[in-house]
Amino acid sequence: MDFYAQPIGIYIRVVAIISLMLGLNDAARLLGVGLGEVSPVATMGMTGFVYLGIFGLARLFAAVGLWIKASWGAVLLVGATSVELGLYLFGNADVSMSALGFAVRLVLLASILIIFILSIRLERARAAD
Repeated sequence: MDFYAQPIGIYIRVVAIISLMLGLNDAARLLGVGLGEVSPVATMGMTGFVYLGIFGLARLFAAVGLWIKASWGAVLLVGATSVELGLYLFGNADVSMSALGFAVRLVLLASILIIFILSIRLERARAAD
């Protein structure tokens, strides 16, 4: 995929920033920011804590990958976001998110899929020339 094309490059950087913000939000939740004296493990349970750690770390790595315009960043973001949304939609009690968090993750997933489609169209246009 050609992530170095100018219009796609700017779009990728915006998606990388959104992914970074979600990853940092997950890290803050893991550290218990805003919970006071209550442990985040006690609040979420051990499985929820591990899930949040994995998804947050994957989003942070994906943000770095997208920022340097590596294709593995997009793949990592699609994988992590798809699994997280799938677990949430199938009713896993260990994965919790607000309606806004769900909407942001859906937009993030749609954005990455649009990047894939745009890069494929650009490759086809170059091949036709």
